[in-house]
Amino acid sequence: MAEDEARLKPPESLLQLIDNLARFHREHEEYYSQAPLRQAGELQARSRALKALADRWSVIGAGEQASTIPFAGTEDLNAPGLTAESGILFMEGEGEPAELQRLKREVGLLADDLEQTGGWLAGAMEQAWEMAGGLAAYPALADLLGERHRIIADDWQSAGLQALVARLLRRALDLLARVDFAPAALRAELGGERTAPSYLYSASELLDRAADLMVESATLVHGNERRWRVFRARVRELQSS
Repeated sequence: MAEDEARLKPPESLLQLIDNLARFHREHEEYYSQAPLRQAGELQARSRALKALADRWSVIGAGEQASTIPFAGTEDLNAPGLTAESGILFMEGEGEPAELQRLKREVGLLADDLEQTGGWLAGAMEQAWEMAGGLAAYPALADLLGERHRIIADDWQSAGLQALVARLLRRALDLLARVDFAPAALRAELGGERTAPSYLYSASELLDRAADLMVESATLVHGNERRWRVFRARVRELQSS
């Protein structure tokens, strides 16, 4: 009977490894079920700022300029209420607002982080998939193999979403690079083809989609919490038997 039980359950060294993974990876995923939600909210705020500017620049009269005093706020280019919300302030005689530069820089850094994290996670899930297949040799874990593979599948999908979000963010930056945000250049452009609002609208739509996918990524990871708990409980049960 003892020999039969030994064949049914994994060796103690493997149980210890699984217990370690169930503990620390669950904690790791708790972070990644929350952090993307905060990042999505920040992306939505940046998107709203771009839309506010696009809305303003779609209706202002070309070349309207209220003041020639250096550092005075531009009456025509600043969107109502946006400066207080985002800090973005166009000033006479100045170049691109520092806040817009920061917005683009932060979006670029987020794209870098997501690409790195998504790539690492995809590689980790490749290895986890192979390891999970080996657990099929132990009947004591047979009823949990679906749970373990679902964890891996959801994390793998999350990795793909992160990589896609990084692409969306970089393309949004490409579109914003088409706009010269210096007030003089903007006024000249708005007095001609007036394409700046279109580029901003399109960039904001990409940020919106990126935010949606980040929420989806967080939801996938969050759904694994119960699965990790069930899996670890079985491991502890086997360790004590």
